[in-house]
Amino acid sequence: MKKLLLRWIILVVAFIGASYLVNLIIPKGITIDLTTQGIITLFVGSAFLAIVNATLGKLLKLIALPLNCLTLGLFALVINAALFWAVGSLGLGYKVEGFLAAFVGSILVSAISAVLGVFIPDDSKEKD
Repeated sequence: MKKLLLRWIILVVAFIGASYLVNLIIPKGITIDLTTQGIITLFVGSAFLAIVNATLGKLLKLIALPLNCLTLGLFALVINAALFWAVGSLGLGYKVEGFLAAFVGSILVSAISAVLGVFIPDDSKEKD
C-alpha cells in the first residue's frame, strides 16, 4: 500500500514537472491548478489516467497491434497521447491544449515517472 501511494505521488510530481516543461515549448500547453484543491483534483486525475491506461489503453494497443508493428511501436505513443488528451479534457486536475501538447506531455510524464520510479525499492528482489 505504501509503495502504491509513493508511485501515485511520483505520478503527480511527474504531471507537475511535465506541465512546466511542456509550457516552455508550447505556451499554455498543459494547465495545472497548483492550489490545494487543484492538487487534490490532480491526484484524482492521475489515478483516473492510470486506470484508463491500464484498461482502455491495453485494449486500444491490442486493436492497433498491426499498425503498432508496422510503425515499430511508435503508434503506442500516439495512443498514450490520445488517452492523456482525453482524460485531460475531463478537467480532472489538468487541461491539455492540443494534441502536440498531449504528445509531448505524455512522453514527459512517462520519462519523469520512470526516472523517479528508480528510487522506489523493489520488493521482488530477493534479500540476502
